[in-house]
Amino acid sequence: MSFFSKLFSKKEKQEVLDNGLKATKTSFFDKITHAIAGKSKVDDEVLDELENVLITSDVGVDTTLEIIRRIEERVARDKYVSTSELNGILREEVMNLLVQSGNDGEEGYEIPAEKRPYVILVVGVNGVGKTTTIAKLAYQFKSGGMKVVLGAADTFRAAAIEQLCLWGERIGVNVVKQKMGADPASVAYDTLAHARAENADVVIIDTAGRLHNKVGLMDELTKIKKVMQKLLPDAPHEVLLVLDGSTGQNAFNQAKEFVKATDVTALAITKLDGTAKGGVVIGISHQLKVPVKYIGLGEKMTDLQPFDRTAFVQSLFS
Repeated sequence: MSFFSKLFSKKEKQEVLDNGLKATKTSFFDKITHAIAGKSKVDDEVLDELENVLITSDVGVDTTLEIIRRIEERVARDKYVSTSELNGILREEVMNLLVQSGNDGEEGYEIPAEKRPYVILVVGVNGVGKTTTIAKLAYQFKSGGMKVVLGAADTFRAAAIEQLCLWGERIGVNVVKQKMGADPASVAYDTLAHARAENADVVIIDTAGRLHNKVGLMDELTKIKKVMQKLLPDAPHEVLLVLDGSTGQNAFNQAKEFVKATDVTALAITKLDGTAKGGVVIGISHQLKVPVKYIGLGEKMTDLQPFDRTAFVQSLFS
């Protein structure tokens, strides 16, 4: 059992998830209800309508076509599939797609004992909730009894450094910083050196939120990695890409660019509360083959959850 489970009951976690996905679920089911109205079986017309529902729910074209293909195979095999069975079939197929790349369960906040300090390098464009996500992660780790150090390596914006320092004060964790315009790799090195000296468990490093120059981004992140590896050969242990789920397919496009530019190992999809675009989680997970590790469902420190595909599908289709 992870310490997230110890802090929050399964019921409490599911309630936060259900409330966060309410807009997505309502929109999704309204569209499906309209698509199958007056129909008793799944036929070509229903499948065409379903395809439109999935695409307009930000699941993505490629993932939508894969889901439709799988349902067509079931219809061909079983000869007759009623519209009342469609919900269950969709649940199964979405689960299967998430299994391919999802980070199931509550292991998100667990850190291997042999990998301490555990270094998380956080990337993403400005405005997606990157700094807030870092703060929520730090809060969760600290709540689990871990010592956390933050690194303000987004040195291109004074506001980014100030914001991270403010969060550090609120949460009660150390923030390593330099002046605006300093070398991000130097900040990362200092952060890791400080973390090792303080016997920290987790190091979370913020990086510049831009993507207009993929070569520059790749070079910068490569330099950060090389400098940290002088102190810790296997750092960073994780490159976490933060995406704004409320932007739908724009989030997917950003993810594609970042995956091309650097070695993204996990995703955090924020701002899923209050948006009907939660279907983007399915498409991003399926198409990019990168685990969705965390989802943001509100403003509170506890509203960032480790992604659990079973709970997600249950909430979306219940």
